[in-house]
Amino acid sequence: MTGQTRYRFWAGGLAAFALLATACGSSDGGETASTVDANVKQGVEAALSGSTTTVAGTTTTVKEPTSIAEWEQLWANERAAMVKKIKDNNWGVSADGKTVNGPEGFKVDLSKCIAGWTNTEGLTDTEIKIGNVSPLSGTAADFGNLQKAETVWFKYLSEKGAFKDSTGKTRSVKMIAKDDVYDATKAIPLVDELLTSDKVFAIMTTGTPTGLKVYDKINQYCVPHPMVVSGSPAWGDPVNHPWSTGGLISYSTEATIWGAYIDSHLNELINPATGKVKIAALVAASDFGAAYEGAMKSVIANSKNKDKIELVTERLDITSPTITDAMTNLFAKDPTVFITMTGAGHCPQIINEIAQKSMGDKLKVKFMSSVCKSSAYVGKDKVGGDGMQANGFLIVGGGQKDINVAAGQSDPFSIWAVKFLGDNGLDSKSSSQLGNGFYPAWVMSQSLQCGGDLPGGLNRGNFITCLRAFEGTSPVHLKGVKINMNGNKDAYLLEGSDLSKYDAKNQTWVVQGDIIELSGKTGNCTWNVSAMACS
Repeated sequence: MTGQTRYRFWAGGLAAFALLATACGSSDGGETASTVDANVKQGVEAALSGSTTTVAGTTTTVKEPTSIAEWEQLWANERAAMVKKIKDNNWGVSADGKTVNGPEGFKVDLSKCIAGWTNTEGLTDTEIKIGNVSPLSGTAADFGNLQKAETVWFKYLSEKGAFKDSTGKTRSVKMIAKDDVYDATKAIPLVDELLTSDKVFAIMTTGTPTGLKVYDKINQYCVPHPMVVSGSPAWGDPVNHPWSTGGLISYSTEATIWGAYIDSHLNELINPATGKVKIAALVAASDFGAAYEGAMKSVIANSKNKDKIELVTERLDITSPTITDAMTNLFAKDPTVFITMTGAGHCPQIINEIAQKSMGDKLKVKFMSSVCKSSAYVGKDKVGGDGMQANGFLIVGGGQKDINVAAGQSDPFSIWAVKFLGDNGLDSKSSSQLGNGFYPAWVMSQSLQCGGDLPGGLNRGNFITCLRAFEGTSPVHLKGVKINMNGNKDAYLLEGSDLSKYDAKNQTWVVQGDIIELSGKTGNCTWNVSAMACS
């Protein structure tokens, strides 16, 4: 597989599928926008037809490092390239300290920041304070393992003296973690504490509902809000929300791939009695689920087969302890396709419910959402004995590796990562989110180090400039998946994904064909919170 990969996992019939609705539906699942992103449309067409020859960005395919030392040298080289590009273009904090400039017209007017704002708040001569609001307890607590992995990674680099900047200061990262139990109403006061009491340098959050509730205030405070654990298109807004960036594949892109698969297998999925494909979806009753549902409705509306496809849904709060009634209602509608539009504890429950209701034979296609990729959701200890209940589920997985599986396949970084977590008292097999945590931790550490190498040393403006100009090679993503941003032109860090099928016998997701990579093609999104759509 090369950096110029083609998406070939389905034979024939896919070139005609061309859509990606960047706007999502209303929070009640009502009207959806039908806007089609022309760039993504062309990219999907090219990828599906096998005619892709190049992709955006300048990141080149590199020889896979064989040790942590080689990985760190590669990152140092990539970081140096980012710093050189920024310096050559005179980006970063202006000499008069009034603006931040970056690629493709990226600009922040620092005079509009809240009164009393300082570029170096959260920094001392020895410390970088990073706030993290995530579910550390409750039904979504597995996501809290991301923060645990990030914490030990920052500790590792801090002890190596990695955060030494151009002013001569060497700092350690201090993570201040707060538990919102995946409740946006609880997250709001926690974010307020980080902004006004803890006065942190940057704030990380988990989940679409939380992110959308707090990102206006965080941006008003001119505080970096990087790597939001969410695939909402809302994070693609570098003009109105320059301090907020996402880390996951867009739910709109995910829905496009679902639709492409359904379109290409239409004849197999049609119910002869109705002449239609009925898709049943369990949807999280929140902004998270609404983003998924709205995207899928737009995908269907733009399909040439829209008259043959019907979507039925049941909504349920993601913290609800049981899904039985909602799933019973869905199955009563006799679907042939099931799509998960929720996450956390619902993931294994969905698998078990489908098995218990003997729907496996009736459902010809079963999709898990990208946030359900963790072995903590699909592993045999979670879905009944030998784990065969999860067999055959499909997932648009965002291209990320499971480090436990990859370690067994002799992947050097994954081998190191499993041992590293163990040495720090964390069992990598207890949650795939521990392995997933290396992704945001790596992006954050690269951007912090890059910011420190710029004139004036580390500050909020230099940090966000490095993030908006980011290019690098992730140790926990499949080859062919690019991690990059380009100022106002490309606001999405991750736009590539795998399509994988779960192999219960070997307890692993198996990639179906090659990677779809759309770096630079997803259009920016000015998010309308009341309409739950891109304006």
